[in-house]
Amino acid sequence: MKIRCVWEHNGNDSMMYANNFVGAYTRGETKDIALQKMAREVASYLEWKGEAVTGSLETVIVQEKASALTISDADSDVLFEEEKKPISEAEYKELKALAIKSAQDFLGLYEAIPDKDKSCLPIRKTFYGQVPRTASEMYEHTKNVNDYYFGEIGVETDHEGTIVECRQRGFARLESQPDFLMNTVYLGSYDEEWSLRKVLRRFIWHDRIHAKAMYRMAVRTFGGDIPNLFHFV
Repeated sequence: MKIRCVWEHNGNDSMMYANNFVGAYTRGETKDIALQKMAREVASYLEWKGEAVTGSLETVIVQEKASALTISDADSDVLFEEEKKPISEAEYKELKALAIKSAQDFLGLYEAIPDKDKSCLPIRKTFYGQVPRTASEMYEHTKNVNDYYFGEIGVETDHEGTIVECRQRGFARLESQPDFLMNTVYLGSYDEEWSLRKVLRRFIWHDRIHAKAMYRMAVRTFGGDIPNLFHFV
């Protein structure tokens, strides 16, 4: 099984995305470090989806993007070549269901943490401000990108309610627009290119980044009774 990777980097700092496993990603101080992590990431991702790994996993880089962004802190603006293509109704429904499942599992993980304002993590700052440390901070940060991502493709929505509710509401508003499956490429904020395919990928990717951080923080802070809903390794 081939993993078609998109490599985004700033100098040596690298982000690797699995183009054909939407939302799966790795990070590393070099391309090789990020690439070496990818087979394990995809195996974890497939387990989360309830699918088995069939055969060996082989990585191949199909696209490269040099960036001036802070890749080490997961700042990203890449648009995959595949994300410029129209999307069928069947594929949209499959990816939408995965984005909703991701939100549901994120909410489930958050709700399982006994003290949502307690954390063992030190204070650290990134390009977007202080890194979320507690479960409540991680949850709010992840939920609050809802209107930002949808807004980049011309869908007006909000981030009220739970992460599941606001994401479902955003998809409903998207689907009320004619020809949304055309997958138009928009030039959004900061001259970044966006499409519906990219929004679907970004939701799952962004959930995985912060779910992994939340899960690891919670295990370190409270012990090993935290449910591993995303099957992180």
